[in-house]
Amino acid sequence: MIHPTRLYQGMVLAERYCIEEKLGSGGMSHVYLAHDLRLPGKKWAVKESVAQPSQYREVAAEAKMLTSLSHPFLPRIVDFITDDPDGYTYMVMDYIEGETLEQKFKRQPAEVDAAFIMRCANQLCNVLEYLHQHEPPIVFRDMKPSNVMITPEMDIRLIDFGIARTFKPQESQDTVKLGTIGFAAPEQYGSGQTDHRSDLYGLGALILYLSTGGHYSEWMLGMEKFIRNDIPRAMIPIIRKLLHHQPAERYQSASDTRQALGQVINDYYNRTHRGSGNLVGGWNKITQVIAVMGATSGTGTTHTAVAIAHHLARSQQKVALVEMNDHPGAFARIQQVAVNGMAEQQMLLEERKFTLEGVDYWRESARAEVVGLLGGSYRFIILDLGRYQQNARLEEFLRADIPIVVGSGAEWRYQDVLKMAADLHRYPRDKWHYYLPLAPADAVSRLQHELHTEQIYSIPWHPDPFDHQPATASILKKIFGEDRPSAVRKRKLWFNLR
Repeated sequence: MIHPTRLYQGMVLAERYCIEEKLGSGGMSHVYLAHDLRLPGKKWAVKESVAQPSQYREVAAEAKMLTSLSHPFLPRIVDFITDDPDGYTYMVMDYIEGETLEQKFKRQPAEVDAAFIMRCANQLCNVLEYLHQHEPPIVFRDMKPSNVMITPEMDIRLIDFGIARTFKPQESQDTVKLGTIGFAAPEQYGSGQTDHRSDLYGLGALILYLSTGGHYSEWMLGMEKFIRNDIPRAMIPIIRKLLHHQPAERYQSASDTRQALGQVINDYYNRTHRGSGNLVGGWNKITQVIAVMGATSGTGTTHTAVAIAHHLARSQQKVALVEMNDHPGAFARIQQVAVNGMAEQQMLLEERKFTLEGVDYWRESARAEVVGLLGGSYRFIILDLGRYQQNARLEEFLRADIPIVVGSGAEWRYQDVLKMAADLHRYPRDKWHYYLPLAPADAVSRLQHELHTEQIYSIPWHPDPFDHQPATASILKKIFGEDRPSAVRKRKLWFNLR
C-alpha cells in the first residue's frame, strides 16, 4: 500500500540532500530528485519507503544488496538513511537521466524498432548474467518496461530492486509471491520457487511485448503472426523458449540466452548494414577490445593507452578507457586536473567514470565492469593492464581483439619483449602488436625477424598523449584500419599533469 510522503520541495534530508521534485511513485515507495549540498552540481535519486517492523529487514536487505553491486547497467546506492522513529527509510542512489522504457514506448513508438529491441535484449541479458553470477545469486523478479531506464546514449539501466532476492537452493517454494501480472513467470504465482530462469521468462515477456506493439507478453498459439515484420524470424524461437511455462524448458542461463541472441544480432547487422560502417547498438561483434600491457614496468603503458583512446575518439568513435593495472591512480590524477568543477576529493572518489574529449574513463575497474561495457554502445574498449604478470589481467590481454605489448625503445631492454613472448609461446600471437617508443629501424627489423611478425612499430616522440601527433596517428590508422581524417585539437593537459 502506498504511504503518504514526508518529503517536499526545498526540504533537506540528513543535512545533505535538498529535495527538488518528485520523479515518480510505485506501489511501495516514492522517488525524488535531490541535489547534494556538499558536492555542488551533483544530483541523486532518493527512494522513500516505510519499513514497518515486519518489513524493515527486507528494506535493509535491498540496500545491502545494492551496495555490493557494481555494473554499468545498474544504479549505485551511496547512502541509506534509517533514523526515523516511524519507520521511514531513504535510499540515495544514482540519478539516471532519461526515461523508462514504458515512457519511451508510449511517447516514441516509432523509435522502438527491431534494432532498438535487440539492443535492449542484449543489454538486459548482460546485466542478468552479472546478477545471476553474483555470490550469492540475485534474482530480479520484476522485469517490466517501467523498471528499465533508457539513457540519452540509448543504454539501459535496470532499476527498482524492491522485490529482488538472493537465491536459496534449499527452499522449494517462495514465501512471498511477487511480480507484475503479464511479465511474471508462472512459478511466481505459487507453483514453485523463483530462480534465475524466472528472470529469463520476464525477459522473454518484455521482448514479446515490444515486438507486438505492446499487445502481448505471454506466448499463445499463433503468436508468430502478431510479431512485427522487421523482427528477424530467428528471434521467434528464442522468445518462445524464454516464455515456456516449465523452467526446465527455457534457456538455463543468461549466458546461453545471450549467445543465442548474439547470433541473431550479428546476422541482422551483417544483412542490414553490410559495408556501411555504421555502428548499430554496440553489439559484441563490433565492439573491439584493445588491451595494452607493458613488457615490464616503466614502459609507458598508461601513456600509450591514453594516446590510443584519444586518437580513436577524434574520428567520432565511442571509446571507453578502463584502468585495470596493479598501480591505479593515474586516472584519478587526470580526472582531478581535467574535469572542471570537481575540486572536492569526495566527488572524485564517488565518480569513478568521467568523460574527457569524447573518451569515457573508467578508473580502478574490475573485470565484471568490463563485461558490462561489452554489452553497451562502445566501438572501442581500451584496457590499461599495466606491466606483464602471470595474473588475472593476463587473461584479458590474451582474449582481446587487439593485444598491444609496450616495450622500451632502449636497446638494452629489448630482451623484456622477447622474454614475455617466450613465456607465452603456447598462446597464439598472430594478433599481437608491439610498440617500441623511439626504437631505431634496425632494432625493429631484428625483433621482427626474431618474433616472426611485421607488427612491430617504432613509435615517434609523442610527449602529450591527449594531443594529435601526425606520425603516431599514421601508425595507429594502419593498425585499426581507419581511413577517416582526424580533427586536430590542442591541449596542455599532459603538462598540467606533470
